[in-house]
Amino acid sequence: MKRFFMVIGLCLTALLLMSTGAREQPSGETQQVQIGVAKIVQHEALDACEKGIVDALADRGVDAVFDFQNANGDMNTAAQIANKFKASRVQVAVGIGTPIAVALANTITDAPVVFSTVTDPVGANLVSTLAHGEKNVTGLSDAIPTGDHIALFKEIAGISTLGYIYTSSEANSISALALVEDACRTLGLRLVTQAISTSAELRQASEAIVNRVDGIYLTTDNTVFSALPALIQVFQSAKKPVFSGAVTSALNGGCMVASGFNYYKAGIATGNIIADILGGKKPADIPVKFLTDPSESDLLFDLDAAKNCGITIPQRYLSQANYIFENGVLTNQ
Repeated sequence: MKRFFMVIGLCLTALLLMSTGAREQPSGETQQVQIGVAKIVQHEALDACEKGIVDALADRGVDAVFDFQNANGDMNTAAQIANKFKASRVQVAVGIGTPIAVALANTITDAPVVFSTVTDPVGANLVSTLAHGEKNVTGLSDAIPTGDHIALFKEIAGISTLGYIYTSSEANSISALALVEDACRTLGLRLVTQAISTSAELRQASEAIVNRVDGIYLTTDNTVFSALPALIQVFQSAKKPVFSGAVTSALNGGCMVASGFNYYKAGIATGNIIADILGGKKPADIPVKFLTDPSESDLLFDLDAAKNCGITIPQRYLSQANYIFENGVLTNQ
């Protein structure tokens, strides 16, 4: 009988060891990483950024499971998404656009938060300096050379009065407004502004401003770009030119000039930041990333829009463009 119980005990021990061994992660096998990716609103540029993040992580060999969320321009929804990511304990939370990035950073303190396409990270209180991240937060800025853009617009279109529509509730839009004001003072342009709260207000705002300006300049305002066709239609009807600070959103035509960095490449850069963090780097040690390489920026001229406005684009600028829109066809040169 004693021998019988010894045999049973040995069998149970073997089964226990086999069960324990089955639960162990095989040597060299990587576990999937849970990543939450949220954007403040959906439009072509932010979609391209999102795709760049996914592709960059795949290229870096990160086996990730993504939770994609869209706040649809609503701050209450942004807060709900932040709480969802916190409750599900994502290993990295990514915010594309200033309001959603702020919501994530304010809610999640026990996991890395990576922001992307945030115009003024310091002004949004995401970081205290551009030299490095802040605690668990770092990311990429989409600051653009506003002064250079407006100077080019003045030269090509001969404008004396510039229109600017911005979202009053977005920190990045307020920061951009200050840059537009400075540029207009420097260039001797009169500035006419119109504030909106939601994308549904863009058409009415465009109609309110179009007859008071010679053309309109758009910075990287996500609420504006999410309803861009409404603005383009109003300005095309009035034969007034549009200058966009984001090329990705202008690829469907209607903006006479578009200059800015490539949002897909912004996503690639953001994805590399995430991969670095997963590889062991601390967010606080990673500087805020800017896209400064010329290969990361694009220049577009819409010759159909220029013709509609009675404007001729000088050849010296056309030769610098990598996108030309003519006769309804987009060419990448």
